[in-house]
Amino acid sequence: MEVHVVLLALIQGITEFLPISSSAHLILPSVLLGWPDQGLAFDVAVHLGSLLAVIYYFREEVRSMASAWWASLRGKELNAEGRLAWCILLATIPACVVGVLFGDLIGLYLRSGWVIAGATIVFGLLLWWADRMARLQKDEYQSGWRGAFILGCAQALALIPGTSRSGITLTAGLMLGLTRKAAARFSFLMSIPIIFLAGSHQAKGLSAVDMTMAWSAMGLGVVVSFLSALACIHLFIALLSRIGVLPFVLYRLGLGALLIWVMSTQA
Repeated sequence: MEVHVVLLALIQGITEFLPISSSAHLILPSVLLGWPDQGLAFDVAVHLGSLLAVIYYFREEVRSMASAWWASLRGKELNAEGRLAWCILLATIPACVVGVLFGDLIGLYLRSGWVIAGATIVFGLLLWWADRMARLQKDEYQSGWRGAFILGCAQALALIPGTSRSGITLTAGLMLGLTRKAAARFSFLMSIPIIFLAGSHQAKGLSAVDMTMAWSAMGLGVVVSFLSALACIHLFIALLSRIGVLPFVLYRLGLGALLIWVMSTQA
């Protein structure tokens, strides 16, 4: 059981922030190894670990943005940090609206292995194209209101399993002229409110479920996902400007092909 928990928490922590689709990876253990779903409580735990990791990594930026945002509410001049905070909040709205309106339909009709495999490949190729065409001129503070809304709409697309929230927002950021590092940083900052809201929604569902909490598994899941996500964020930002997105695109193509093969052999 501990190996099971550690592996799934590692997958969540690593794939949450890399542009390689967490959905595609989380489906593999159940399909290939026959592992059962860990349940809603475990999902909440590993998402909590990922959330704590991104907040800790960007703690200085989060502190500055929160302070500037609060100051803007009290009528003070809106500085760069405050504007970025408002942009992050604006970028959160589309995914919330789509999730509320269509979340049940997406879960019912789009959570198949075929959809995940197709989205992994298609949106991987789109990421490669965006990187090839990118101007790489702006930092995250220059995204603007229009750019923030476009990035938010891209984040809403990630509700399609296999798309990768990190991948599609990185793609949109590159299309908007952000540098690779700036697009990644904006994507990570965007993840804070959306992971918090998604986790809160999942946690509400726990109150309606009569279940015994596996506290040790949940605690282990939080720790492993936190540490793996923290390492992942650091390495990804450090390496992205040097290696680009091609290694991740090639990985997605291979992963999508593997999923298609697995689905076809089980058909």
